Order: sequence, then C-alpha cells, then structure tokens
Amino acid sequence: MRATREVFMKNGQVYRGTQDYIASEDLQRVVNVSLAIGRPLLLKGEPGTGKTLLAASIAKSIHRPLLRWNVKSTTQAQEGLCVYDTIQRLNDSRFGDGDVKDIKRYIKLGKLGEAFVSEEPVVLLIDEIDKADLEFPNDLLAELDEMRFYIPETKEEIVAKHRPMVVITSNSEKELPDAFLRRCVFHYIAFPDTALMTEIVKVHFPDLEKRLLEAALQKFYEIRSGSHLRKPPSTSELIDWLHALLAMGISSKDILQEIPPLLGCLIKKTEDMRISSNPLRMTS
Repeated sequence: MRATREVFMKNGQVYRGTQDYIASEDLQRVVNVSLAIGRPLLLKGEPGTGKTLLAASIAKSIHRPLLRWNVKSTTQAQEGLCVYDTIQRLNDSRFGDGDVKDIKRYIKLGKLGEAFVSEEPVVLLIDEIDKADLEFPNDLLAELDEMRFYIPETKEEIVAKHRPMVVITSNSEKELPDAFLRRCVFHYIAFPDTALMTEIVKVHFPDLEKRLLEAALQKFYEIRSGSHLRKPPSTSELIDWLHALLAMGISSKDILQEIPPLLGCLIKKTEDMRISSNPLRMTS
C-alpha cells in the first residue's frame, strides 16, 4: 500500500479530502485504492452522507474534470455508451438538412462514452445506480472491465484513451448483482460521529458560535437516536437546520428545549414528527 501511495504522490494523484469535503481516513484510503487498481468505487450509506459530493471532491483533489450520469428508473445502460438519433436523421431526410448518409452525425455519446474519448482522465459519477432496472449493472460489466464498446451502426469500436475514475453511488433500493459487486471497490460511508460532524459543520459555518454548535449537535444526535424514526435526519438536513437557526436568530438555550425550534428542517415524515414532538415516545 505504501508503494502504491508513493506512485500516486509523484503524480499528484493522492486523495486526502478537500477544503469543502471532510473525508475520514477510511474513506480517503478506499478512494486511493480505487485509483491505484483502476476499479470502480461503489459507495453506499444513508441519504445525505455525502456520497454524491465525494465525486466532486475527488475530481477537485486530483485535478480532473467531473462527468455526472444521473440514473433514473427508466435509464438504460446503452444510454451511457451512445444513442443513435434516428428521429433527427429522419427529420434531416425529410427536410434535406445535412448528409443523412453520414451515420456518425447521428451517434450521440453518453457519459461513459464521453469519459472514454476524453483527451484527459476524468472522474465519472454514476449516481444512484440502484434506481434503474435490475439488469442495468450487468449490462455495464464488459464496458467497465474492458474500457471499450462497439457501435454497430458505424462498425466502430470506442476504446478508452484514459481509464476514468468511476464513482458509483447506491441508496440500497435494490440489491446489486454479485458479478457487478466483484468488479468494484466497496465502501459504506458510516454516519459521522460528533467529532467528524463538528469538522463538517465548520466547513459550512467557520464562524459559528461554539455554544450554538454544541447545542445543535446535542439535540441533533438526540433526535437521531430515536429508535422509532423512519427517516433519521441526515448531515445535509443538519446543515439546513443550522442555516435556519442562524437566519431566525435562535439561541443555544432555545435549541435545547424538549421540542427544538424549526423541527421541520430535520424531520420530513409525519409519523417521525409525532415521535420527535413527544419526548416519551422518543425514549421508549
């Protein structure tokens, strides 16, 4: 591992977090392993723990462009490679615009295709892969392994000029296939403890009064500890809550009330709101 880190250090390719993203030592280590061996980095963790933001932080840290592929329930793997725009070609044939015989004009590269043809190495984020069909991950196995794909319309093979750093996020809505998991470096982003959360908050609020920060974190973790919550508040919701507390001029004393102010910034489900508004139910 030390030898690997030294190689990357010579090339300026060691990830240590960035000024706007505080990464734990474990997370830094697994990012550097993914960079070293060229395997996709698969991230899981609660929503709001910074999985998506990590890709931007990596790109910034190692000085690479960031390409983002947002996966939806209707997304097909082929869309990430290339799409043949038959509609545009049909319109051009009807209205005489352009050379319809040149099929290459109608091949549009997807985000993975763009990463392959880029003149410089990139960071590619495949965001929320578990939203797509169950076959979606399997359909990308060969391309992510071999870093190439074939376009039948033009009989052309696209080979990656540089191996991209691939970051894949999942919210565990669906189980991912074992064959896909075997090809990834996996990391579960654990929820930050109080010490790490303090560092994260200070990135967003460098001048936040100490007593206000301590009171907010105490109440935040008290609410999160409620065993009956369907959706515990996340880091991003804590940041929103602090913004609201500061905007409304709320004191540290007010925050520590049994029912804290502006609770709707932290709690987003009706049943959770009932629980959080009832101290007896929170501790039961």
